[in-house]
Amino acid sequence: MPSFKVTVTVRLKQGVLDPQGKAIEGALTSLDFSGVKGVRQGKVFDMVLEAKDAKEAEKAALKMADKLLANTVVEDFQVEFA
Repeated sequence: MPSFKVTVTVRLKQGVLDPQGKAIEGALTSLDFSGVKGVRQGKVFDMVLEAKDAKEAEKAALKMADKLLANTVVEDFQVEFA
C-alpha cells in the first residue's frame, strides 16, 4: 500500500483571542525585533499515511483533523501533501 506524507496545520480562527501569540509578540519586541505585529501561534502535525490512493489519504487526513487534531469551534486547519 502506498504511503503519503501529510502536514496538517492548525491555527486559531480569525477573531479568536490568541494570548500565546500576544506573549510571543511581546517577547520578540522586548528582544529588539521591531515591526512585529499580529503574531498568531498554531500547531503542525507531520505524518505518513498508508492508503490505496491520494484521495483516500486526503479523506483520512481531513477526518483526523476534524475529529481530533483541531478544535473546529475555535480553530481552522489546512491539509497539505508533500
